[in-house]
Amino acid sequence: MEKQLQIHLFEEGTDPARIDRMTGNLRRELLQLEVDDVEALPAEEVPAGARAFGPMEIGALLVTLGQSATAVRQVASVLHGWWSRFQEARPSMRLTMDGDVLEISEASPDQVTEAFEAFIAKHSTVGA
Repeated sequence: MEKQLQIHLFEEGTDPARIDRMTGNLRRELLQLEVDDVEALPAEEVPAGARAFGPMEIGALLVTLGQSATAVRQVASVLHGWWSRFQEARPSMRLTMDGDVLEISEASPDQVTEAFEAFIAKHSTVGA
């Protein structure tokens, strides 16, 4: 079974268009990695009668990691670098994989590095 990582981006007081742009930029960076796919997550509630291509959740991506042994580390590295480039107001992130959740909000760069290292260690073990 392929591993999947959900990414949710938030920024308090920001208009949805900014979150959408940030998500698009992050998606383009992630697609450069050895991952199978990076797609927008569908909105939680799809209206009755909606087709397969319904509304998408703003700020939410689903990364299908495939079989690469280094994919989790690569994705985490891109996420960490992307987050670090925001100097003033850094967006909050919630990563979900295999029922494990990592939330990054109002953390120091050292705390974020530590959190990513722990997440990588947990999810990039051989045979996981």
